[in-house]
Amino acid sequence: MTEVKEIVFSDKDLNQFKSLGIPVDKIVNLIEHFIKGFDFIALNRPATVGDGVVALGRKNADDMVRLYEQHTKHLDIVKFVPASGAASRMFQDLFAYVTDPSENRISHEALKNIDKFAFAEELYSILEKRVSNTELNGLCKMAHFILEEDGLNYGNLPKGLIKFHSYPDENRTAFEEHLIEGAMYAKGKNNKVNLHFTISPVFEAKIKAVLNVVQQKYEEKYGVAYSISYSEQEHSTDTLAVDQNNEPFRDKDGSIFFRPGGHGALIQNLNKLDSDIIFIKNIDNVVPDRIKPETTRFKKILAGELIHIQEVVQTILIKLDNGEKINEIPEVEQLEQELIVDLTHKDEANLRKFLMRPIRICGMVKNEGEPGGGPFWVNDTNGGDASLQIVESSQINMNDADQVEILKQSSHFNPVDLVCWVKDYKGNKFDLTKFVDEETGFITEKSKYGLPLKAQELPGLWNGAMANWITLFVEVPQITFNPVKTMNDLLRENHQ
Repeated sequence: MTEVKEIVFSDKDLNQFKSLGIPVDKIVNLIEHFIKGFDFIALNRPATVGDGVVALGRKNADDMVRLYEQHTKHLDIVKFVPASGAASRMFQDLFAYVTDPSENRISHEALKNIDKFAFAEELYSILEKRVSNTELNGLCKMAHFILEEDGLNYGNLPKGLIKFHSYPDENRTAFEEHLIEGAMYAKGKNNKVNLHFTISPVFEAKIKAVLNVVQQKYEEKYGVAYSISYSEQEHSTDTLAVDQNNEPFRDKDGSIFFRPGGHGALIQNLNKLDSDIIFIKNIDNVVPDRIKPETTRFKKILAGELIHIQEVVQTILIKLDNGEKINEIPEVEQLEQELIVDLTHKDEANLRKFLMRPIRICGMVKNEGEPGGGPFWVNDTNGGDASLQIVESSQINMNDADQVEILKQSSHFNPVDLVCWVKDYKGNKFDLTKFVDEETGFITEKSKYGLPLKAQELPGLWNGAMANWITLFVEVPQITFNPVKTMNDLLRENHQ
């Protein structure tokens, strides 16, 4: 038996932990987080242009594009796309409409514009001779056949399998758009395009079936060779739920109830990729071909900035290896100015520690009301220097007027537009799990079987899971951010 405060685990519990690959000491840690909670992030100030956010001029931006393009033939590049999310949330208004159409004008208007959706043609073929002459009843039928298994089944599919965009000769899913994007900016050695999707295993066969049909066509059209890989969120990253007394919540069979640990768990998936450059972009942030050149350009700008920072870091470390003193290395002061950090006053051991970390360049969009975490300077709880972090609102103490005021001053938000370098200056891959801030998770209130429970989210992939990376924020235009969170987002101009 193993005890956690007053909680005693049975042999059945221990066998369950073993089958999931979760050490008992991790279970102990999870429960203690429920008991004591997580501390709020201590915001120092918002990251703004000139103070944490870089706004590149045209010349510098062009230089970054050229720098990236010069290196692509020598680099292993992968595009990492979190794609396990279900489309059910995207269609939640439509589900509500089926239940009570009189209370949902948004879905009613969307259905009256059904011809503007890329899936309309396929839907019409299903609807033939099935729709009542009564318009409202007809729209309800239409909604049913969009959502349910006897129709398009979109209410039960991953978002990546929804047809997003219409073209004269085809209608493309989000997965297909990512293949084409990959050919435009993630082409590396031997014209190879590596794409990695994190998915639910339930849909792996359907996803492969869709991509197998189009892969050769896109390879021939763009002169590339695709290498597509998949992974699922590891069960070892699941987190147990607890009841209101902080005791493990149990299923009806007596086993402890575990839940996926949130997108922060994907740091394990990312950690298994052995590439020089990793682009990270959400499955639903894709655009039609007419907008791709502009979004592609800014991906290359971010990647060029990444290569530039990595080369400066590498130069400093090599010069230190050769015995040069910190004050004799001009690149130290250069990096200090670019990252807005104090480096020249560090001793060699601390400078090496600072530089021997993975690097991320994060695109940041001016805040115009879209949801998403933002860029901030965050105080180090151990008394160190403030660091640049992506912070979600759930991490901020909304009862602290000073913290709320800093939040209000934020000028940018995070569109999940990252480019990462995960190897050290000698080409050895970092263990990314060593750079996670384990204290940046959070507790959420859920329910099961009608009973309340508390769930725990792991540190988010682009905030807590990357908290201890070398970080640079670069301003990118609004046009690079076109997420599809609801069905109606597909009616926006940038998706038509």
